[in-house]
Amino acid sequence: MKGQTGQCQCGRVTYQLNADAIMLYVCHCMGCQKQSSSAFAMSLRMNRDFDSTLKFWETLTDSGKPKVCAFCGHCGNRIFHGEGHYSATINIKPGTLNDTSWLNPKAHIWTSRAQSWVALNQDLPSCEDQPEDMARFMMNR
Repeated sequence: MKGQTGQCQCGRVTYQLNADAIMLYVCHCMGCQKQSSSAFAMSLRMNRDFDSTLKFWETLTDSGKPKVCAFCGHCGNRIFHGEGHYSATINIKPGTLNDTSWLNPKAHIWTSRAQSWVALNQDLPSCEDQPEDMARFMMNR
């Protein structure tokens, strides 16, 4: 994973992953559905090591916690979000990676909000809402 590159839709914001991912999960919450304009979104949890000229806005998660979202100021494509401007970890939006062939989610969360027509991979753990312990979905397990 380290060394993978990504960019926004217009190509003005580019980045490179400088560490391996901590976890990759599929989220079915309403915020992710709206953000992705789809039935779910994926989040690739990383240690924060991001330097760019992104714009930011804040919102609340389905569980009521604040979330800071970073996006390209030109095309509006979200690149990552996190718990705060200075949180130790961020969630990269993996669809912005230039090569997505290696992505392999480890869990589904907020399945209580999943669209009825979405078929969940039964081999993956799933949670009806926000799990208390996300560590069980770490990539190296």
